[in-house]
Amino acid sequence: MNLLKEKKFTCRVSSVLNKNVKEFGKQNMFDESNETCWNSDSGTPQWILVNFDEEIDLSEIEIEFQGGFAGKKCSIEAGIDSKDLSLVDDFFPEDTNTMQRFHLSETKRTKVFKIVFHSSTDFFGRIVVYKLLFHS
Repeated sequence: MNLLKEKKFTCRVSSVLNKNVKEFGKQNMFDESNETCWNSDSGTPQWILVNFDEEIDLSEIEIEFQGGFAGKKCSIEAGIDSKDLSLVDDFFPEDTNTMQRFHLSETKRTKVFKIVFHSSTDFFGRIVVYKLLFHS
C-alpha cells in the first residue's frame, strides 16, 4: 500500500529548478505521470520532507530518479516534527531511471520523514525524482 495515496500529508523540498514550481515542483512526484518530475536546483544537500497528518508505519520507500540526476549517498530521517529528526537509515541508489526500493532496517512509526540527498550523480548536485512511494 502506497501511504502517500492512502494518508493525508504535506510535502516540502529543498529547492526547485529555476523556481519553476509549475513545471518542476514537488507535486509532480505524486501525480503518477511519467512525464512530470520534481527537479531540484543545484547544490547539496537536497531533500524531501513529508509530514503526515497522523503517525504511520514506514518500512520501505521507492524512488524513481532520472538517470544522471540520482542521489548517491542518501539518508532517511524521522521524528514527531521537522525540528526533531533523527537518522533512521542510509541508502545508496543506483544511477538509473527505474523504480528502486529501499527497505528500512526496522519499521519506523512517526509523522515526519525527511529524505536527504547528501550527494548526487549530477556534477552540480541536482536531483530529479519522477515518483516517490512510501510503504508500510
